[in-house]
Amino acid sequence: MKEASRQARAESRIIGFVPTMGALHAGHISLVERAKRDCDPVIASIFVNPKQFGPHEDYKKYPRTVEKDAEQFAAGGVRALFLPEAAEMYPPGFSTYVNVDGVSERLEGRTRSGHFRGVTTVVLKLLEIVQPNFAYFGRKDAQQAKLISIMARDLNLDAEIVLGPIVREPNGLAMSSRNAYLTPDERAAATVLHRALAAAQKDLAAGERSAMQLQSKLRGILDAEPRIKIDYVEIVDADSFEPVVSVSRSSYVLLAVYLGKTRLIDNMLIEPAESGSGTLIFHL
Repeated sequence: MKEASRQARAESRIIGFVPTMGALHAGHISLVERAKRDCDPVIASIFVNPKQFGPHEDYKKYPRTVEKDAEQFAAGGVRALFLPEAAEMYPPGFSTYVNVDGVSERLEGRTRSGHFRGVTTVVLKLLEIVQPNFAYFGRKDAQQAKLISIMARDLNLDAEIVLGPIVREPNGLAMSSRNAYLTPDERAAATVLHRALAAAQKDLAAGERSAMQLQSKLRGILDAEPRIKIDYVEIVDADSFEPVVSVSRSSYVLLAVYLGKTRLIDNMLIEPAESGSGTLIFHL
């Protein structure tokens, strides 16, 4: 992989990279399509990273569909697929990790101890191996996307981090490989996350700015679905991921819930309009 990337760079080609854990869905393919507009070649990877799973999480049962994924990548125009083994990425005696202080300690970092350390470590390793000009990540895990961007900035990485929008199913459910765990009834119940975010969007458009009021409304909608167990509902600054009192600057509405044994996350990005008129722009 490193030799192929060196050769592409020697030919002054622009390398685009889409790292994944496989079990592809339309969100992954949208990143490939974006990369193809910017780059040639486009390289993808599939690696279910053991370092980002806790001891009681779903590493062993995480969906693995490598042959099907490889066919989708090839059909989508991916030129090379990197498929490392865990023993290659983490050889005996491996002891070097990447920590991004601050943002990594909140929300997902608080709920899933060690998760983000595993994410930033593997992403740095993949970027060092593939050496892309541009690397593409989705916004569904907003906190993860922010941490990767901070790491790239702080460590002066050559790769530019490009963030793509959330891709949703027709019923509004954010696409995720873990959606495969949901039964048909659970999949229907999971649409409550999008309904809650849409309700918050409506209230914000009507002038509500109190984070407490908005969070209360969100919790009420989620609690009305008996199969949902809330992990957290937060409105945070889009840069620091610290809680906000009033939505007056770029912010995220973040949701994490359990539905049966499946943990789901979703978010909405809120940005003030450039005019400064008090109008907000929503990215659902």
